[in-house]
Amino acid sequence: MKQNRGVVYKGPNLVEVQTIDYPKLEHNGRNCPHGVILKVIATNICGSDQHMVRGRTSAPSGLVLGHEITGEVIEIGSDVEFIKQGDLVSVPFNIACGRCRNCKAGQTSICLTTNESSIAGAAYGYVDMGGWIGGQAEYVMVPYADFNLLKFPNKERAMEKIKDLALLSDVFPTGFHGAVQANVGPGSIVYVAGAGPIGLACAASCQLLGAACVIVGDLKKARLAQASSFGCYTVDLSTTDSLPDAIEKIVGVREVDSAIDCVGFEAKNNSFEEHAPAVLNTIMRVARAGSSLGIVGLYVPNDPGSHDASARQGELAVRIGLGWAKSLSLHTGQTPVMRYNRQLMNCILYDKIEIAKAVNVEVVSLDDAVKAYHEFDNGAPKKFIVDPHGLIR
Repeated sequence: MKQNRGVVYKGPNLVEVQTIDYPKLEHNGRNCPHGVILKVIATNICGSDQHMVRGRTSAPSGLVLGHEITGEVIEIGSDVEFIKQGDLVSVPFNIACGRCRNCKAGQTSICLTTNESSIAGAAYGYVDMGGWIGGQAEYVMVPYADFNLLKFPNKERAMEKIKDLALLSDVFPTGFHGAVQANVGPGSIVYVAGAGPIGLACAASCQLLGAACVIVGDLKKARLAQASSFGCYTVDLSTTDSLPDAIEKIVGVREVDSAIDCVGFEAKNNSFEEHAPAVLNTIMRVARAGSSLGIVGLYVPNDPGSHDASARQGELAVRIGLGWAKSLSLHTGQTPVMRYNRQLMNCILYDKIEIAKAVNVEVVSLDDAVKAYHEFDNGAPKKFIVDPHGLIR
């Protein structure tokens, strides 16, 4: 019998590497002849995973984690036509059928058929996202393979850049999406809130889009140093009373053309006290009138771990009046990865960006994944890629 191991959520602040079921071409009792089974080459730890691990969602014990997946196809279903055994592929974290109204409109992040709950959109190994098995494992099943999978055109060349290409499943497209939603373009002055992997990917994406000045704010000095390493200006929010003042010292005015929230609902103020709407209110304050805000930091319908009664119900004290008065456009939601991943793949393959260097990738074994979760939770300025089979040089 074939064996499989994966990273399993056991309860708040507890994950374990366990033996799990080998994947089948089925889901919740339904056959998936449109699916494939992958040998996982790379699977990343995401800040969204940490929200669950910290007990800030209703994730059940026993959930196999992991929605950032790159792998080799080792088995294909009878309905799969274009993907072949041996293909090396990137898996968008969005699970999309390709057939519903939203998928046909390119809104693959809110597929209407892959999540049987009342929430549109599905993802691997994530609470309330359809019950799909996660990919922080040795093997995983991917449905609707012909639609979902991005095949790398040259397997050997892809393995040479696998640390970069592994980021196409989520973090790179999500950072890029935030920049696009904020209308970043040539000559833009941009503020990126958060220097975790998403914030760093967003800052690098802003540079790729031609921004003249990218300012990154965070409370952790090590993460700010990482942002500085590829040419970003930084603001240490732990020592800054006024972000507008800090921005003025850099660009001469107290506002920016574009602002992006890469933090989400576990935001903290400059006293390191949790205050969920802190980042949203900050970016509305520093964005110039008439601009757009990209909000790719995660917000949840319910936050059982919050100390604030309203926040536990997903209700935040956002200064919507300020946003209205400034005619700001707010763009929220999960990233439709397929809107960007092919173009970003080409940017990697043709050396237009070194995204793994920007987010400071560190590769770890599956057995070391638990340790990596702890390091990441403590603010390590790194993006951890798990290598289940020891195939990444």
